[in-house]
Amino acid sequence: MKKIFVALSMVAFLAACDDSSSTSAENKDSTTLSSAEGQVSSSSTKKLTDSSDSNCEECNDDAISSSGNAESSCSEELSETSSSSADKMESSSNSEFLATPCKTETEDNCEYGTVLDDRDGQTYKTVKIGDQWWMAENLNYETDNSFCYNDSAEYCEKYGRLYTWAAAIDSVKLANDADNPQDCGYGKTCEVASAGSATLIQGICPSGWHLPSNEEWSALFTAVGGRATAGAKLKSQTGWTAIDGITNEDAYGFSALPAGIRDNIGFFYNGGNLAYFRSATEYNRYYAYFMFLNYDFELADLNYYYKYYGFSVRCLKD
Repeated sequence: MKKIFVALSMVAFLAACDDSSSTSAENKDSTTLSSAEGQVSSSSTKKLTDSSDSNCEECNDDAISSSGNAESSCSEELSETSSSSADKMESSSNSEFLATPCKTETEDNCEYGTVLDDRDGQTYKTVKIGDQWWMAENLNYETDNSFCYNDSAEYCEKYGRLYTWAAAIDSVKLANDADNPQDCGYGKTCEVASAGSATLIQGICPSGWHLPSNEEWSALFTAVGGRATAGAKLKSQTGWTAIDGITNEDAYGFSALPAGIRDNIGFFYNGGNLAYFRSATEYNRYYAYFMFLNYDFELADLNYYYKYYGFSVRCLKD
């Protein structure tokens, strides 16, 4: 029974519905997710529902679908049906230029560095891609509303921690900002996190680093040759569920690992199959953006979902 519930929770998670869900969520309990009616395939978008909004209409085509056996999948059409706002951000980013692939299965000539997190003494590998310096590992700083996959310290060592959006942006610190206090988190809008905001949000990242915005994620996609193939170029060469026709190159040393996710109830799933990375950009009071990678497609792109789910964090140098 537990397996069935986990699968159904995952199906409902992997669809980001339109704004009507947020409106209904103000008056309804959004802590329990329900499943789609009928089977959800990897080649089509189905009508998914969430208990927080019984009026949620058919989700948009850039939503991520999932099969019932807990292996998430995505339509080939996803790369062409992603939000137009992401296209605009990718084309207008001031960090936009093509980086040179620097890693193969036998050679690694990428430009690496390290950053010391003086809060807990952990050191992270970093890599330069285009004109951006990224962490080449997931953040593993422990704070409230951050989690180890399967509640196991072993997975934190391997994958880093999974953070709610409020934890990732450090909503407590934003609320206590003497110059510009912000009331951010689930059910609240955040001025500094609005789309197009030029404010860097340090969030849970070490000093001198920050949580990347949608514009900065889009700049990364552009630097590695575009969203349609960015997934294959950013995923680590090992650790992902293998599938015929998909080769993970890790061509720029980003080394994204399939850390999986944590839902709002406390279930963990899709370790080995997917990686969702937090964005500093808010969609609305209930949803925030994230960058996603999946084992069975080459695409990397942006989508949005509930702020209270646990996703990975990669920090970007100021």
